[in-house]
This record gives sequence, structure tokens and C-alpha cells, in this order.
Amino acid sequence: MQFPSPLARGVLVQRYKRFFADVVLDSGAAITAHCPNPGAMLGLNRPGLTCWVSASDNPKRKLAHTLELVEADGGLVGINTMWPNKLTAEALSNGVIAELAGYPTVRPEVKYGAASRVDFLLTAPDRSACWLEVKNVHLSRTPGLAEFPDCVAARSSRHLKELEAMVAAGDRAVLLFVVQRTDCEAFCACAELDPAFARGLDQAADAGVEVLVYGCGLSIGGVSITHAIPWRRR
Repeated sequence: MQFPSPLARGVLVQRYKRFFADVVLDSGAAITAHCPNPGAMLGLNRPGLTCWVSASDNPKRKLAHTLELVEADGGLVGINTMWPNKLTAEALSNGVIAELAGYPTVRPEVKYGAASRVDFLLTAPDRSACWLEVKNVHLSRTPGLAEFPDCVAARSSRHLKELEAMVAAGDRAVLLFVVQRTDCEAFCACAELDPAFARGLDQAADAGVEVLVYGCGLSIGGVSITHAIPWRRR
């Protein structure tokens, strides 16, 4: 996935009210950018970090810029939680995720569960339907280890139960973690920040929900899913 326009580099001044980030661009301009990330962004919201923003020419937008990348721990980290679904769609189309190959029909945002929409429903004439949820991962507190979530994620815990229900009904269910950073060689659930999700992930896996973790290649030109990363169970 290529960014639609060249990114501008700057320095993060502050991230506040979850969805706002003040940035001073290399040009000297001070801007307020949309921060498309509802999480805590631990380690990625420190004033002074180098960051990269995109710009939109849509006159209806309140904020013309969007925070896309932050430089941390010696590399780029993608903080835009809007991208993983697009990255996954691209990876499915290109056959990058071997475990999800062989489904000619891929439908996004299909209703399931009590009041949810699964990120993707994969179907094939000769196979069980595959219900696919996607989660963005940007947290790393230990070198080489990616973690999710970075705060309490009640909605994600609900998704685990809904995926379990799909398995119980005879379908296939997959939870895909997309790690938008290049410095991680393993992944685990963050039991310290959300013990309920960590327990739920183990329970879902024991119930037949498949857990996949894939890393990304990142540059100021674009992001793409590239390789599998092992899940380290608690």
C-alpha cells in the first residue's frame, strides 16, 4: 500500500484528546494533525519524536493532516489503525498470507455476532466460511517483542467470543494481528495491560480460533504485510 501523497517529516509536540497531535514540520509550520489511533500509544507519543504526516486536499476535513508514522526504537512504526484492513485486503489479493489462500470471494464488513461486523468474510464453494478479524499492533516494550493491546480493549475481547461462536457453528475463524513495525520477531498478548483479553485469546485459541501474526515492511513511501511472526503464548 502506497501513501496517496508524499509524507512530510516533523517533530511531535504532543498527542492529546486521543485524536489530536500537534506537530512542527521541518518547514517550520506548526500544525494539528488527526491521530487515527484510539489506543494509549505507549512509547509512541513522547514529545520530540520524529514523525511523518500525510496531507489531504479535501476541503470538508477539519484537519488537513494525518499522523501516519513515528520513529521509535530505531525504526518506523505505523500508528494509523485505519490501514491494517487495507493492508490485509491487499495481502489477501496478492497471496501473501499463506494460511488464508484459496478463498476466491472476500467480503468486508459483514454483520455477525450480536452487534458486530467482521472485518472480512472469506468464502469458497468447497470450504467452510472463514471469519477474519484484524487487529493493529504497534506496542513494543521489550526489544523484539510486539504486544497487543496497549490499553484495555473490551471490544476486542468481545470479538474473541464472537469468533469462538463461528467455530462452534462449524465455520473457520481467524484473528490476524498486523504488526506495523519492523523491529519485532515475536508477539504476545499484553496480560499486564489487559489480563481479560490475554486470557480470552488463549481460550479462543483452545476453542479453535486460529491466531495469525504478520509483520510489515514500512517506509515513508508505503506499508505492506510481508512475513509471519510467531505468537508466544503466555
